[in-house]
Amino acid sequence: MFELIPAIDLMEGRCVRLAQGRFDRATVYGDDPGAVARGFAAHPIGRLHVVDLDGAKAGARRNADAIRAVVAGAGSVPVQLGGGVRSLDAVKEALDLGVERVILGTVAAQRPELVAAAAAEHPGCVVVGIDAREGRVAIDGWTGTGELRAVDLARRVADSGAAAIVYTDIARDGMRSGPNLEATAEVAAAAGIPVIASGGVGSEEDVLRAATYADRGVTGVIVGRALYTGDVDLAHTLEALACS
Repeated sequence: MFELIPAIDLMEGRCVRLAQGRFDRATVYGDDPGAVARGFAAHPIGRLHVVDLDGAKAGARRNADAIRAVVAGAGSVPVQLGGGVRSLDAVKEALDLGVERVILGTVAAQRPELVAAAAAEHPGCVVVGIDAREGRVAIDGWTGTGELRAVDLARRVADSGAAAIVYTDIARDGMRSGPNLEATAEVAAAAGIPVIASGGVGSEEDVLRAATYADRGVTGVIVGRALYTGDVDLAHTLEALACS
């Protein structure tokens, strides 16, 4: 089934949202990540998407206590975690926090052999986050962009055993202008594994439009800022998805 996946981004133990991946454009939406998780988990969602923003920037875990609080608050709802996971030990440590899936971002572009090793050691638990500007892969917490194309990285990680891909168009992230669904579908076509759209959802219509791409391999959409501002009503949108 197509999934609407609420997002919780963590910075200094608080729930925030960035605009276009810029750390200097963070808006705080809550000081209690566990309570935010409980609120989302009260609805019939399939999973939560959590990013340790400080970890993504530093390259190592920075919000372990907040992550544990999110997992506890989520209860039976699975949690996928990204941000700063750049070694096999870090993958295991993240899973030990209670999350179901770990997202590898920067390291997937820089050390593709790690994706294969992690996927072999933890089958079904490794997701790759591909964050892109104009189709090129961004790294180091979105602070740098190389020459690697997103579709090429998608093919590589699919061959390495990744369970899924989260594709984010950074220019759309936090801007509520709608996700880049054509680019997401291109990544899905290249990879041949489930791809989740991320970045830019600003309305219920954006979510329902994303669902129409399910037959092109887009299996879900992550919604962040729009849930916090009320532009997307979680209960109503889930009902609309169920009826679509």
